[in-house]
Amino acid sequence: MTTAPIRFTPSPAPLNDIEADWLVLGITKDGSLDPPVAALDSRLGGEIARLREVGDLTGKHLDLVPLVTVRGIRAHRLLLVGLGPTGGLSRATVHDAFAAALRSITGRKFGRVALTIPTGLDPASAVLGACVGAIQGSFGPGVRMSTPARFCPDEFVVAGPKVTDSVLDRAHAEGDCLTIARDLVNTPPGDKHPEAFARRARELHSRVQCEVWDETRLEREGMQAILGVARGSAKPPRLVILRYQNAGDRPPLALVGKGVTFDSGGLSLKTNEQMVDMKSDMAGAAAVMAAIRAAAEMDLPVNLLGITPLVENMPGGAALKLGDVLRGRNGKTIEVLNTDAEGRLILADALAYAAEQRPSHIVDLATLTGACMIALGTEIAGLMTNDTVWGEKVRAAALRAGERAWPLPMDPDFDDLLKSKVADLKNVGPNRYGGAISAGKFLEQFVGGVSWVHLDIAGPAWAEHESAARDTGGTGAFVRTLVELAATLEVP
Repeated sequence: MTTAPIRFTPSPAPLNDIEADWLVLGITKDGSLDPPVAALDSRLGGEIARLREVGDLTGKHLDLVPLVTVRGIRAHRLLLVGLGPTGGLSRATVHDAFAAALRSITGRKFGRVALTIPTGLDPASAVLGACVGAIQGSFGPGVRMSTPARFCPDEFVVAGPKVTDSVLDRAHAEGDCLTIARDLVNTPPGDKHPEAFARRARELHSRVQCEVWDETRLEREGMQAILGVARGSAKPPRLVILRYQNAGDRPPLALVGKGVTFDSGGLSLKTNEQMVDMKSDMAGAAAVMAAIRAAAEMDLPVNLLGITPLVENMPGGAALKLGDVLRGRNGKTIEVLNTDAEGRLILADALAYAAEQRPSHIVDLATLTGACMIALGTEIAGLMTNDTVWGEKVRAAALRAGERAWPLPMDPDFDDLLKSKVADLKNVGPNRYGGAISAGKFLEQFVGGVSWVHLDIAGPAWAEHESAARDTGGTGAFVRTLVELAATLEVP
């Protein structure tokens, strides 16, 4: 599994001596110019200072000012991108700024683009923000265009005094795997049905063991919830189990990702408007695969277990009917009252299997509920947990990685929403209130008491509209968070 080659070259040289097609500079909204930028500006005859003085260069976040005719420096062109207020500088703001910068210039092919790493931020966070953001901005969603709409530069020169090889290696791995996750989400659904998706998983990385269960093995293993959801499709289900072992006999961190490769809603059929982007309903599985590949590329000293149940949810003649009862792998019976609440069903079997492997912790990621988007909008994931300490560690990792998650309550009274008269529980609550939480409470029934976090990424996993920093389509949401979590994991 490969993407277009990405090459980073560190350079301690003064900015005016860096030869490149474009030199990208971050400019804050307030404060003086960074010393390297001020030195560059003196070679430009004070052009940057003049632009600030007359108001053409505001430093407002994501504002872009290109200078295509520059003299006195070796770079052919200069691109100034706003970083926003100095006090608000973070990996997230730097990431988006450099993504916006590269989105604006990669409609043409350039050999060499230089990235100037901002100061005023932890050096590693600044490098990761700039470099991973630049990679995001260099790849578009046009995975099936006959002529590419975006061209990644042949080389990124990374200019800064504290740019280390180890941080650049991580930036390369994160950027590469972020692109893989985005491409998986953007791939047409006919090209990534469960069997095809599983083939991609087999090619993930030489250091990642991949086991694929077909429908016969799923039947033998008691995965009736996965099999039930898949009944309406002509494409058989798969369960992918990934293992990255690089920490002796330590218990693994289990990452579980929802993999509905297309979601029609089943017999609870979606409308055309609701269905048009449902090729993205496997974004959780894509994030898990990408993060495990990144860990292998970075040689992280951790053990990771990745589990991705893969199905199509279709309304064929054998499809689940409302009122059907399924038995999950852990023995709990589930009354199905909405076939469009299928993600929690396949995750039930996957989480039960994950818990049996005695992991240190579990994180599941799923484009699970529209209710979470109503509660938190499209940029923030909902975080639900049975262990507030673990939940806070995951949320802190997301914040460091430049992503956002917010905790939702998991009080015991929400369990009442799932009570069924004919089975152990039902797959939806009695009404639309608290829908994201009732889904989280459903999943909690299958984790066997293991410390667990559920991330509902329905909002951030898919961008309906493009922005300065982001394309429409798959975003690669929470790949960076999972990498940060794995890189900082402390397991006794």
